[in-house]
Amino acid sequence: MITKTALLYLSRQESLREIVSNSRAFQKITRRFVAGENLDDALAAIRELNRKGITASFDHLGESIKDAQETASEVREYIRILARIDEHELKSNVSVKLTQLGLDISTELCLQNMRAILDEATRRGNFVRIDMEDSSHTQPTIDLFKTLRRQYENVGIVIQSYLYRSEEDVNDLLQMGARIRLCKGAYDEPATVAFPRKEDTDRNYIKLMKLLLKSGIYHGIATHDEKIIAETIRFASGEKIGKDQFEFQMLYGIRRDLQEKLVADGYNMRVYVPYGKHWYPYFMRRLAERPANLWFVLKNMFRG
Repeated sequence: MITKTALLYLSRQESLREIVSNSRAFQKITRRFVAGENLDDALAAIRELNRKGITASFDHLGESIKDAQETASEVREYIRILARIDEHELKSNVSVKLTQLGLDISTELCLQNMRAILDEATRRGNFVRIDMEDSSHTQPTIDLFKTLRRQYENVGIVIQSYLYRSEEDVNDLLQMGARIRLCKGAYDEPATVAFPRKEDTDRNYIKLMKLLLKSGIYHGIATHDEKIIAETIRFASGEKIGKDQFEFQMLYGIRRDLQEKLVADGYNMRVYVPYGKHWYPYFMRRLAERPANLWFVLKNMFRG
């Protein structure tokens, strides 16, 4: 827990971000978890995933943008991504963070930017997933999603099982037919809003997973936890829920063996593929999530 808290603290330190982001050694190590710094890198990664029967979700890394012109640049990048998905006939959708699109500037700016992306996605028959960020953004994200969902069917949202509020949110969102990605959550949250113990987060995850699968809506079960995956498979089988009625989701570079096994077993698998120059916060959250990721980095740092 101390290591996780420390890594999440470091993920927010601007001075360290600059040092690490300019380190060639670290840039090389991050390629395990980040497809690269430019769109062509991500296209190549997704093409390889598709070859293995795995679908994807593009994520152009960026968050907490405070400049309106920067948000316009992000919109242009996502429109470019959607065009390239079509051009290369890739099986992929896109994921966005609302603070990347102006949520911390104004709700109206963020809505304007999201509508531009969703209009393009609609034109191209694609889907946009709104990522969930820290708990201070949970309600604004849900509110904005609801506004968009009344106009667009091709938009989904993420719910984090470590938040106490998530069961209520799931029940509320299912009433409007929301497509949900369920994950555990990767931010440093106080015990006033989130379960401090992993066992409780896992227990809540399983409860929410069952609500989602029984809803009859196509959802994403996003986890690398083999016990939760096994419980999902057992529950779906017992409820006669077909393998094509939901998908498992994982992060790029993590548990590739398990990704391929699930595909071989006939399950839908989608991998979240991040790329871009602003990889530091994302990378640090991945280290905080799983001790195996931190061990991978340390081992490669000291490898001759």
